Amino acid sequence: MHIPDGFISPSTYLTASVVAIPLLMVAFKKMKEAINDESFALLSSLTAFSFVVMMFNIPIPGGTSGHAIGAAILAILFGPWVAAFCISLTLFIQALIFGDGGLSVFAVNSLAMGFTASFSAFYVHKMLKDRLNNNVVLFLAGWSGIVAASVVVAVALGIQPLLGVDAMGHPIYFPFGLNVTIPAVVGSHMLFFGVAEGLATMLVLRFVEKIKNPTVHKEVVL
Repeated sequence: MHIPDGFISPSTYLTASVVAIPLLMVAFKKMKEAINDESFALLSSLTAFSFVVMMFNIPIPGGTSGHAIGAAILAILFGPWVAAFCISLTLFIQALIFGDGGLSVFAVNSLAMGFTASFSAFYVHKMLKDRLNNNVVLFLAGWSGIVAASVVVAVALGIQPLLGVDAMGHPIYFPFGLNVTIPAVVGSHMLFFGVAEGLATMLVLRFVEKIKNPTVHKEVVL
């Protein structure tokens, strides 16, 4: 889902930067307030997990690529602001060192996979946690977070033909409109990547819960 350099017009990524930079500053401040020595190890491990799963990019037609994110896991455990900052930091390192995604479009990727995914997953979990089975809620939180992020990416890409054309009328930036990006990017995440994200969210959070509360789980098994 990483958008590379050259796909997005300056008007898009500069606008995204104006929005993302203040949000990242707030997120960094909230992370420093929320994280202590005890929770830092778990946060670092799960951020590393997110880094790894996002490196497995699968090309999708009419868009960029798809992959899991891990935002829901971080958002549910540490809150959406912390999750958004950690995912954004991961995206920045991937773009800077590995060329996975572009530095010029970092703000767009951050708003999509960092903020949109984290806040969507967090509030879906918050709204449903007392109404449905816990496994179902965790799955839906992960699924909804990555699908919401894919909508932002699809829209950012799909509006590019409207923002710049050459003398022949051909798009200067990303060539496909919303009629292609919405079904290709969002559809693939609803049907495939969202399922993977939902399952990963459910399995990882149940594992973390089991580690943190071993006696409770032992009593349940017995």
